[in-house]
Amino acid sequence: MPTRALRQGPELTELGLGAAQLGNLYRVTTEDEVVQTIDSAWEGGIRYFDTAPHYGVGLSERRLGAQLRSRPRDEYVVSTKVGRLLVPSPATAQERDAEGFDVPADPARVWDFSRDGILRSVEASLERTGLDRLDILYLHDPDDHFDQASTEGVGALIELREQGVVRAVGAGMNHAAPLAELIRRADVDVVMCAGRFTLLDHSAAVALLPLALERGVGIVAAGVYNSGLLSTPRPPADALFDYAPAPAALVQRAHEIADVCERHGVTLPEAAVAYVLRHPAVVSVVLGARGRDQVEQNLERAQRPVPDALWHELAEGGLIPGENG
Repeated sequence: MPTRALRQGPELTELGLGAAQLGNLYRVTTEDEVVQTIDSAWEGGIRYFDTAPHYGVGLSERRLGAQLRSRPRDEYVVSTKVGRLLVPSPATAQERDAEGFDVPADPARVWDFSRDGILRSVEASLERTGLDRLDILYLHDPDDHFDQASTEGVGALIELREQGVVRAVGAGMNHAAPLAELIRRADVDVVMCAGRFTLLDHSAAVALLPLALERGVGIVAAGVYNSGLLSTPRPPADALFDYAPAPAALVQRAHEIADVCERHGVTLPEAAVAYVLRHPAVVSVVLGARGRDQVEQNLERAQRPVPDALWHELAEGGLIPGENG
């Protein structure tokens, strides 16, 4: 699989595996599905794997590490995130997690973007994964803690990078503007932008992508299906957009894009992946998967050739910005 390089740090495969499903996102992922997911990703050439303490309160990190530890360490890249410490919570152990993962609500997440909190988070992630090192560290969703995260927090990450503990640092968020502000403020290498650079949402293209390109900061694109609206050839009327029911006008727009895709022999989700990878600032697209079938579907979509004529027609129809057409 082709790779794209960061200005410093590792090269990433153009397709990465998002490991939220390994943390029982929305429903239980069986151990057999975990093995299938990593095995099929590896067989397909994926060498970039993204996880976080948040995903299943540590379950994703433990499962991912267990599957990767036996593989040659220099052949793959792992990113995880900081900002949520996991602390024992026996009082809620009989409850289920309230943040979308089918796991017990023990441990609990505690926001902490302090230097001490970040160092503790990294140490805990290394212990959970059982890996000898981590390659990329992201500040995770620091929206409500941005002042501390963009100063003390990112400072701690840069310190770890300078010490050789980690190879690249940045942040992962669902909003483009604060990621751009972080790039202006700090010497980061890569940011993960979820849902803000897609066929339906071009907000990251206004300031974040040009700035990242200018500063040599890599963009890892996540959420390219916008929670499902772009994940099928023809979105249903009850499709989701950003984790909520999609407005009818947006569903209609997705169908208009699908019309153009079909005229060029391409499906909507294939175009959704290819569109993002066209931008020179993007170093990888991370897609989640559960089991062999979903991984193979992601691989097929990412490897599907898309004719330039498709982008020209979408731009001429006002369905994507002209500068990307």
